Amino acid sequence: MANNQENETLSKSKAKRENRHKEVTQQKKKRLLSNIIFGVITTAIVVFFVFAIAAGIYQSATRTTSSSDFSACLTDDGLIKDVEAASVVTLADYESLVVPMSEVVATQEEVDTDIQAMLEDSEELSTDASLTIADGDVVNIDYVGSIDGVEFEGGNSGGTGYDLTIGSGSFIDDFEQQLIGHAPGEEVTVEVTFPEEYSNNPDLAGKDASFAVTIHGIYVIPEFNDEFVTEYLSDVASNTEEYIAYVENFYYEQHLQEYIENYIFENSTVNKYPSAYLKNVKSTTKYGDESTVSYYNQMLGSYGMSYTNPWDIMEGIENEADYEKDLTARAKDTVKAALIYQAIYEKAGLSFDVAAYMEELVSTSSQEYVDGMIESYGGQGALMQSKLVEVVDEYLMDTVTVE
Repeated sequence: MANNQENETLSKSKAKRENRHKEVTQQKKKRLLSNIIFGVITTAIVVFFVFAIAAGIYQSATRTTSSSDFSACLTDDGLIKDVEAASVVTLADYESLVVPMSEVVATQEEVDTDIQAMLEDSEELSTDASLTIADGDVVNIDYVGSIDGVEFEGGNSGGTGYDLTIGSGSFIDDFEQQLIGHAPGEEVTVEVTFPEEYSNNPDLAGKDASFAVTIHGIYVIPEFNDEFVTEYLSDVASNTEEYIAYVENFYYEQHLQEYIENYIFENSTVNKYPSAYLKNVKSTTKYGDESTVSYYNQMLGSYGMSYTNPWDIMEGIENEADYEKDLTARAKDTVKAALIYQAIYEKAGLSFDVAAYMEELVSTSSQEYVDGMIESYGGQGALMQSKLVEVVDEYLMDTVTVE
């Protein structure tokens, strides 16, 4: 009995020890699992912050710095410094290029549009009393507005003359329509009623007013004839036929230049981009983008609109990373074009007199203007690069065949 009791006691004791061992083991497992989970979470948090910091550092390191120094990496005669362009560009076979005449000839629409725009720019104010105002005419008037015989503030043109397009709706009610049929030199009384809601001057809202209008004249577009050409276009032509030929040649040369430029750009390959020059072009391109943003903000500021980043005004660009990719692509295109032109310049053995070109710039503008251009471009290199492109364009247009 004693042995049985002892054995039973031992069995119970053993069972307790085994249960305790299991509990300890389970607690160890729980602590181990907890430690593992905590470690995983901690590691994930650390990795997240490390990645975020690294991404920020990377973005900061790769962010392009804006620069207005367009002449950096250029020599004073417009060449890319320390670069033999012919060695890094595989040029298109421009010497054998045959351009279809149909692709470059001026269209009738271009000629007509050019002549019409030139005539409109030459319109003059006519005081011919035999003329009468029609819808769409531009007239020059002065006016004095009054309500119940008392002149009101803001209703007087001040005698300086105001150009008004009839039918534009610039003036209230049917003010403009009441001038139709009248002639230069006439004094006309125009009766109007201000709108019930007139934000420009609430004191005038809904009131009847009279305007004493003086018609100074009607702007007349001249007729395109030999007399007009002789008077206004004698530097390029003596009659209409010669001027039309002048306009046709202008568009022919423009189309030909564009055709050649597109051809050599699309069919030439850059084998290696000069890193320093590419970096600077990215900087100046970004400067141009920021200048555009500044211009937009000035124009739209009065409407409560403003932009902070260059990509805010660019379609399809939503963040800085995308902007940097787009900036690189645009800069590469600019560098490619510069390398192509320089390679042709080198291959053809072209040249121009830098000093003579500077004198030409001064003579056609002023020394002050040229000095300002050089300062704004960070040197004369950018100006000379533009001249280099002009020299190459002239060479290419003389080299290719048009038929």
